[in-house]
Amino acid sequence: MKRLFFLIAICASCTTVKKENTIKVMTYNIRLDVASDGENAWSNRKDFLLSQIKFYEPTVLGTQEGRPNQIAEMSAGLSNYNFIGHGRDGGNKGEYSAIFYDKTKVSFSKENTFWLSTTPEKFSKGWDAAYPRICTYGLMTILDSDKKIWVFNTHLDHVGKEAKLKGMKLIEDKIRQINTKEYPVIIMGDFNVEPSSKLMQQLSTNFKDTKIAAGNNIFGPKGTFNGFKFNEPVKRRIDHIMVSKNSNLEVLKFAILSDSKDLKYPSDHLPVYSELKVNN
Repeated sequence: MKRLFFLIAICASCTTVKKENTIKVMTYNIRLDVASDGENAWSNRKDFLLSQIKFYEPTVLGTQEGRPNQIAEMSAGLSNYNFIGHGRDGGNKGEYSAIFYDKTKVSFSKENTFWLSTTPEKFSKGWDAAYPRICTYGLMTILDSDKKIWVFNTHLDHVGKEAKLKGMKLIEDKIRQINTKEYPVIIMGDFNVEPSSKLMQQLSTNFKDTKIAAGNNIFGPKGTFNGFKFNEPVKRRIDHIMVSKNSNLEVLKFAILSDSKDLKYPSDHLPVYSELKVNN
């Protein structure tokens, strides 16, 4: 009997370690709240979108396009989560690139938001961008451990080719500047480029695409941008989760989540989901 209790205790211990060492990461362009979306307006899809997030229980969630009212409603609806970030027009104005996190599992410190421009410390639009663009980041600590990971979330411009390339370079420069202790890094968001792009090729020097790193353990459609077109194949993969190479982050799973309700998607983008193991 004593031996049985000993084995049960060992199994429980192994399960606990596994849970502590695994984090779930999601990036989600939730589509801004705009009345012209008609039947796909935020008010008609927010409840399903929130229930989707609750079901997958991401440890950390990067959102794009959320306006202040959407961020407030997500914060109220996701009781286990806090968030960091501010709007791209400054303070609580404009679209966020917010980072939500499960406060029962992780904490954040050293959070900041900067503009993707030649004057990143103040409201500005960079290069050939159509809109001001921002990046929000923070240092995530897994609770009851010494494991720390820098998390960056952004939404690159949909028009400016130079703005995309230089915006991502600015993010990588910021990582080199602040990551003096060489912690693992996650960059996620709507990059508005596909895997074959010059930007992704350059980013692959120091970061690995979680879809590729997951090997055969992948799930879902090819693309992420659906345009609310439920009956058409989703082919364009422009939303990404990248993790730093030569770090202790091991990619276990990757998925593009095509959940729907009544033949409608909860956003015009599908969320990207990855499970990571934080090795010692």
